[in-house]
Amino acid sequence: MEDVGVVECLTTCDGIYEGDSNHSRRRHHHHHHLFLASAKSHNKALSPATSVHELLQCPVCTNSMFPPIHQCLNGHTLCSICKLRVNNRCPTCREELGDIRCLALEKVAESLELPCKYCSLGCMEIFPYYNKLKHEAQCNFRPYNCPYPGSECSVVGDIPFLVGHLREDHKVDMHIVSTFNHLYVKSNPREVDNAARMLMVFNCYSQYFCLHFEAFLLGMAPVYIAFLRFMGDAVEARKFGYRLEVGANGRKLIWEGTPRSIRDSDQKVRDSHDGLIIQRNMALFFSGGDRKQLKLRVAGRIWKENST
Repeated sequence: MEDVGVVECLTTCDGIYEGDSNHSRRRHHHHHHLFLASAKSHNKALSPATSVHELLQCPVCTNSMFPPIHQCLNGHTLCSICKLRVNNRCPTCREELGDIRCLALEKVAESLELPCKYCSLGCMEIFPYYNKLKHEAQCNFRPYNCPYPGSECSVVGDIPFLVGHLREDHKVDMHIVSTFNHLYVKSNPREVDNAARMLMVFNCYSQYFCLHFEAFLLGMAPVYIAFLRFMGDAVEARKFGYRLEVGANGRKLIWEGTPRSIRDSDQKVRDSHDGLIIQRNMALFFSGGDRKQLKLRVAGRIWKENST
């Protein structure tokens, strides 16, 4: 079981706490970006393209169907994945499905060109039907996953929506600042070493950045890692750099790098060791005192590359 509440973070910086600004009153009105408007209307006839597109929707999972598209003796179709789920029985008429393929519908699909399903979020690309799914899996306009540490949160959305979600639902501290100095405190660092996960968000250069601090096992060695993720895509992330440092007693560890996009999960970044890694013994050395309590101060700054 994760010991999420054990780590405390004390912050000192010259920036403005975002919760005190007018910006914090931005609510979830961005939520409508999550959903794509249907082309179907009760008062309008469907266009031929829309009608064919609906024919290509599996009646069981409602996803687009790709070869092999199966049909029963009465002509009802469904995708190959759902054919296994329904025990080879047509979900519409209950007839046995057999191994009949709807070659005509597969040919029709091959001739179609359709817009990306994220067109309402800004993607203007049009693709042949069979290339559309591959594009959508990597589309730069697809919604982002919630960047909160761990995989428990299933919320997706655009960046403004996720900023509000982090603030309101996860109670994440937000600061309008490009430099920071945080003191991470853990009362018993020898307890569940994989438990500590902290997140703070910074707003600078009109962008948002997530600062992560996590504990995990590197092989058999307990370590801490601090790293930065950019709330946007990888191309935009490469326009920025950041520096993290910890130190005390005349010693210092420094990390400089490029923030990773939140398209990469925090676990992926952590497992690639792309950040400032501090062994637990070194972290306790930097903490001073009797080395039984973690008091690790992480300082850093964010900058825009080639900026003056």
